[in-house]
Amino acid sequence: MKRRKRKIRHYSGIGGQAVLEGVMMKNKDMYAVAVRKPDGEVAVEVDEYHGIAYGSKLLNIPFIRGVFVFLDSLILGLKSLNYSSSFYEETKEKPSKLDEGIDQVSNGHEDTFLMVFTTLLSFAFAIALFMILPYAVSEVIAKYARNESLVAIIEGVIRITVFILYILLISLIKDIRRLFMYHGAEHKCINCIEKGRPLTVANVKKSSRLHKRCGSSFILFVMLISIVLFFFIRIDSYVWRVVIRLLLIPVISGISYEIIRLAGRSDFFLIKWISAPGLWLQRLTTKEPDEDMIEVAIKSVEAVFDWKEFLQDSFGYEIDNSWLEEEENEV
Repeated sequence: MKRRKRKIRHYSGIGGQAVLEGVMMKNKDMYAVAVRKPDGEVAVEVDEYHGIAYGSKLLNIPFIRGVFVFLDSLILGLKSLNYSSSFYEETKEKPSKLDEGIDQVSNGHEDTFLMVFTTLLSFAFAIALFMILPYAVSEVIAKYARNESLVAIIEGVIRITVFILYILLISLIKDIRRLFMYHGAEHKCINCIEKGRPLTVANVKKSSRLHKRCGSSFILFVMLISIVLFFFIRIDSYVWRVVIRLLLIPVISGISYEIIRLAGRSDFFLIKWISAPGLWLQRLTTKEPDEDMIEVAIKSVEAVFDWKEFLQDSFGYEIDNSWLEEEENEV
């Protein structure tokens, strides 16, 4: 069958994240985690995740649904990371006193307890580092710069600077660099499909590692929008300024989600312009993957998404083995 030009992007609806030596992909209520085990084999787990507000009408309300999507991403992300890390945990001869204590406190539900605890701890760390610290530094600067508007902008700049420095520092860790490579493999697979290319290693390698629906872009939007909202906070009480910033986190998350959601469905020039800072940031949070990583990402996609059917429905052509061979030979 004659091929059509594939300049148009079609929204696939799939998304995911990198995990330890693997990739998690989610399509509607199904998700798959593919992990390259220490022996070189690829393990794939497929399961359902409905979300904390499953079936609720709240998920249809703009700016509200983003809060639940954000929380679900944290929960599912940590669950997937726990699964991937289980292949690399050292075998213990007997449980430690800490393990026994956690098992006793959690009433036998150690995995659930640790997941909830890790989520809360990660969230508290992120708030302290990217919200409270920049605000505290800006308060010191406020003693010398009496202009409140200028101080609000400085706080935002400090927040973004701290975030970028944090990424640069953790990227020096070998495991984090590999995580960023798997992150790149995840993006490349989605870009490959949404650009109408058959999901092969060769085509994925040619695809971009940057994607407008990335979580890195979401976080950057959170910081940029916080600058705008915090700009209008004019309260003398130090404590109440901190409290209001914390209370506005769901609002900021909701707005950021709608922007990311729109960006993933539109190629309008204004949307491209708005998405540009997030794509710049992804040059730090994604790296070019090797072929083994791409193979893992492809297995994760194929476990929950029929990309051949998607190409036929969205781009109007059928994929067969001869075409796949032709695509590979063009590289």
